[in-house]
Amino acid sequence: MVNSLHERPPTAAVGEAAIHESAALHVTGQALYTDDLGVRWQNLLHAWPCQVPQTHARVTRLDTAPALRVPGVVRVLSAADVPGENDSGVKHDEPLFPDEIMFHGQAVCWVLAETQEAARLGAEAILVECEPLPSILTLKEAIAAGSFQGSASTLRRGDVALGFTNTRHVFEGEFEFGGQEHFYLETNAALAQVDESGQVFIQSSTQHPTETQEITAHVLGLPSSHVTVQCLRMGGGFGGKEMQPHGYAAVAALGAVLTGRPVRVRLNRTQDLTLTGKRHPFHAVWKVGFGAGGKLTALQATLTSDGGWSLDLSEPVLARALCHIDNAYSIPHVEVLGRVAKTNKTSQTAFRGFGGPQGMLVIEDILGRCAPLLGLEAHELRRRNFYQPHDATPYGQPVRHAERLGQLWDTLKQTSDFEARRAEIQAFNASQRHKKRGLAITPVKFGISFNFTSYNQAGALVHVYKDGSVLINHGGTEMGQGLHTKMIQVAATALGVPMACVRLAPTRTDKVPNTSATAASSGADLNGGAIKDACDQIGRRLAEVAAGSLVSRSVKVGSLGIHPDDVRFQGGRVFPVGHPELGMDFREVVHDAYHLRTPLWAAGYYRTPGLHWDRVAMQGEPFKYFAYGASVSEVEVCGFTGASILRRVDILHDVGDSLSPLIDLGQIEGGFVQGAGWLTLEDLRWDVSEGPGRGRLATQSASTYKLPSFSEMPEVFNVAFLEGAAETGVVYGSKAVGEPPFMLAMSVREALREACAAFGAGGQAQILASPATPEAVYWALEEARAAARAAGTQDGAGPRAQ
Repeated sequence: MVNSLHERPPTAAVGEAAIHESAALHVTGQALYTDDLGVRWQNLLHAWPCQVPQTHARVTRLDTAPALRVPGVVRVLSAADVPGENDSGVKHDEPLFPDEIMFHGQAVCWVLAETQEAARLGAEAILVECEPLPSILTLKEAIAAGSFQGSASTLRRGDVALGFTNTRHVFEGEFEFGGQEHFYLETNAALAQVDESGQVFIQSSTQHPTETQEITAHVLGLPSSHVTVQCLRMGGGFGGKEMQPHGYAAVAALGAVLTGRPVRVRLNRTQDLTLTGKRHPFHAVWKVGFGAGGKLTALQATLTSDGGWSLDLSEPVLARALCHIDNAYSIPHVEVLGRVAKTNKTSQTAFRGFGGPQGMLVIEDILGRCAPLLGLEAHELRRRNFYQPHDATPYGQPVRHAERLGQLWDTLKQTSDFEARRAEIQAFNASQRHKKRGLAITPVKFGISFNFTSYNQAGALVHVYKDGSVLINHGGTEMGQGLHTKMIQVAATALGVPMACVRLAPTRTDKVPNTSATAASSGADLNGGAIKDACDQIGRRLAEVAAGSLVSRSVKVGSLGIHPDDVRFQGGRVFPVGHPELGMDFREVVHDAYHLRTPLWAAGYYRTPGLHWDRVAMQGEPFKYFAYGASVSEVEVCGFTGASILRRVDILHDVGDSLSPLIDLGQIEGGFVQGAGWLTLEDLRWDVSEGPGRGRLATQSASTYKLPSFSEMPEVFNVAFLEGAAETGVVYGSKAVGEPPFMLAMSVREALREACAAFGAGGQAQILASPATPEAVYWALEEARAAARAAGTQDGAGPRAQ
């Protein structure tokens, strides 16, 4: 058997281009999600929130009696019904049933009824009176008012004062950019029931079943062992179901405990949009220094994230933003302050990249702005500042495999015909007045592991049955990303059996306890390591049986007569190394092992080694490794409307030695498109007026919130994996692929910047808002035109000034 974590046997299920394990179920509509399971339960009650249309107010009266007079209404859940702690957050700052409204549409109570319509009518009948309080909505309002929450953090290296003294060019700027709605296909849902022994069982659409279990337990005043949470699958999560589902599961469980009937919570789209958190918007003020040849010398910045009304995960999101403000670039002197603003909006939460995209966007925007002022092409400025071997990050972690940045960059420029296309675009732009094209290349360096070191562990349970079939269970959750598919491939490889022999059971807290969230792109690394550990334990026992080193007086074993270390498991056969013709069927070995009273199950465990992190000092080695990538994007912009077309995208990404190439390809393509949505389309808007609608989310549906669709897909989309990049110390040499591709989309924004600048005379800092919507692009290119006119330069990008 191959016992090294990263080494692969010559023939393995990992690396096969396997389809998603639920693909057929997805496309035929047979895949079941949390809400689908409720129809199987009798006497099911439906829950509906009573949302208060105030942005910040104290509840002075809550009269639920009118709701109880609505036919079909059974009960109204409020703070008085909570036997444990009335809180749904890990920071104890999120009342489940609040007496102070902290954002527009916050739920103060929940109605339980025989039908969803009855519950809705009951919620409408509830009388809520409030005393309005002052509200803060924007980051600038929060900064002016000093409205912050949690702990501020500062990332430091070197001496920025010295860095700015010994430099040739110093630039300063400000940058504010928006959040993003998760808009997963399946909204938040939970089903709860109580059995005859009082055990609470919850089906939840959650990325973190253990935390859902813990929050529900403390709301109910029960130990965690009395609550079981199962996640069958999710219809998307993207981080939005890491923390947010806990309260909905607790509501369902509380209702089930109090009524003795199963309870269903399923948010409709408007409720999900108005009740749940989003990606954190950020505001940055920065000062940067460049030395000879455009080398970065110093960066001083203040990052302020909009945490919304409670902390949620805002502190670790901010920490990861600080740890990624360098992206792929070596900066000798760094001082970056990070702080979390408190506003009267939904509690912003995890989203793919977890603060990494926000940190990277700041440095990429700085380089994109400053390159013309330095007389350099943006791609050349980026290349000159790459990390080199033996460099370390500002927080003290060595940048392992830093040479891959240059390798990726140079290879991608060649395979994408970057230089030839630049010349073609220059010729095109010179011949066109009303449309311009832009071409940009950007890198990604993204750290893989949880910033919170304790989360970097996982467990698994593997059963081998007497007929040779295998059942695996692990702590990770499936949200469409293909984690379960990869885990089946890992188990099949470790045991040397066909994938068809392996079945995966739903994620449950009574099978694998104390699980970490499926987040931080670590699902395959952690759970794959745990599954391999369990399979290796079983494999070693089976190898002893197959080699004849176990003897039973009552059973004659079909022995291979060799040392257990020389037994190989491959393709459902067990044989001596070098002699597959002498092998036995895997099922025969399992049969013999059972009769020799050999354990055919194992609990596996994995912890990521070598991690350490001082959260206060912002120093240490929080990441197991870095995932690298680069992308080239070409856009065409209309000078009349600012509308753009994404003409071509080329990506070269480091996935290590891929566990499942089709799955990884889908993650890269999907992550890139979602990133392009954040940067160019998705514009969250709140009513910031002083009128009665202040604080209301204005983008409450797909009709007002623009999502990427097929029409935004690039006309040419080339994706390739970096070859020869196996990662030692990680399951079968693979690398995480969930989050890093999201940041590849920054090349789209930088290409738009190049296209906007082409409407002017060049040599000017081109400012571009984020998201770079058609409106924002139009005003950016108008600014370029105006600058050209002011300089007396021929304006070939639009109508001549009269």
